[in-house]
Amino acid sequence: MLLDETAWRGKLFRTGWATGGGGERAVIEPATGKELGRIGMAAPADVTEAARDAARAQREWAALPPTARAAVLRRAGDLWQAHAAEVQDWIVREAGSLAPKADFEIGVAAQECYEASALPTRPYGELLPSQEPRLSWAQRVPVGVVGVISPFNFPLILSIRSVAPALALGNAVILKPDPRTAVCGGLTLARIFSEAGLPAGVLQVLPGGADVGEALIADPHVRVVSFTGSTAAGRRVGELAAAHLTRVHLELGGNSALIVLDDVDVERATSVGAFGSFNHQGQICMTTGRHLVHEAVYDTYVSRLAERADRLPVGDPATGQVALGPIIDERQRDKIHQLVADSVDAGARLAAGGTYEGLFYRPTVLADVRPEMPAYAQEVFGPVAPVARFSTLDEAAALAADSEYGLSLGILTRDVLKGLALAERIPTGIVHINDQTVGDEANVPFGGVAHSGTGARFGGAAANVEAFTETRWVTVRGDLPAYPF
Repeated sequence: MLLDETAWRGKLFRTGWATGGGGERAVIEPATGKELGRIGMAAPADVTEAARDAARAQREWAALPPTARAAVLRRAGDLWQAHAAEVQDWIVREAGSLAPKADFEIGVAAQECYEASALPTRPYGELLPSQEPRLSWAQRVPVGVVGVISPFNFPLILSIRSVAPALALGNAVILKPDPRTAVCGGLTLARIFSEAGLPAGVLQVLPGGADVGEALIADPHVRVVSFTGSTAAGRRVGELAAAHLTRVHLELGGNSALIVLDDVDVERATSVGAFGSFNHQGQICMTTGRHLVHEAVYDTYVSRLAERADRLPVGDPATGQVALGPIIDERQRDKIHQLVADSVDAGARLAAGGTYEGLFYRPTVLADVRPEMPAYAQEVFGPVAPVARFSTLDEAAALAADSEYGLSLGILTRDVLKGLALAERIPTGIVHINDQTVGDEANVPFGGVAHSGTGARFGGAAANVEAFTETRWVTVRGDLPAYPF
């Protein structure tokens, strides 16, 4: 068994399995409210100790032959598959995920490790011309200690996509998962990498609150922080990182548009749109947050989308065949419902949903929305599909671009070249022609623009090397030079 509770109850996954200074927290299943166990919580003092230990462990880890580091990453990839059933159960129960979504996370986790295993043997520098009689080159070196702060929604993917490449490139990592998903987003990684042969201290997991995240960013041993979360939280992370001159990579929120042109098969288009808005209860940064539909097919699209929403079963993904599971907690559910209610009060038409029972929120379709309505203008992070109409491509481009976010974009059309031309007018980090807005693969450079992030990218060899290494200039002379002093 990967996660025997007797091994982690009340503990932190640190060197020596030290008890955390932040007490204990219940691990709660959102679908039932059942306590699945208890876990140790970190305090800021734990960060200080962990960072010091990580800095020591990192030097020995980075000094290993690159093939040794690669072997650990490959074994970790195999172990995700070997323990898939147990990890799936934790993702379903702790994060409220459907089984297919959990399987997707596990598959990506394995692939992230396999992709990262190729990083240690990549060329790590380039020769440079020099006007002096010397050998000159630029060399990539590990930053040292990397802090990773990950969210609850895709807890495994959004942790492993930074942890795996950072480790492969010779860094130590301190991972602070969201406390609501500390097992599947944190402890599973600690156990997998420990079993894969990662030396003690190189990866440490510190579940904790905002104070622990702040201590991680401020610690002088931590030179890079990889943060995934809301734009509001990202601003605070960026401000603190700037004060401490810590390099930070921010992957933040989104309010992604799906543009539906008038030449589509509407029935198939609504299937695409429903998945984009309702997958994992809409708790995805790339979720389709705005459906922009040509007026010629608008009424039919709204009607069919609402019919799909009404048919989707909502319930406990651990015990039934459902399409949507629970919202992560009451606070998030209430935020979703308030945005829906305020939009209806502002004149939006409730075509489907808008109700909930416990943490189970019905998939919701809002028709006749306008840009100033809350559910259209803000990131809902819930199963809500606001639908607005447009009449021309110019209007569609203007509506899609009129957002503080710039993460993902989907365009549905039979004319692919028209779709590509339209996409060029809308600033986003990701574009999908003839697909919805949610997608990720281990080998792609993932990230957004504007308030969706700082332009950093996760994934792909080049982006990972840029994110988790420093550049050092090195020169070598055959003899000492003569200077006029």
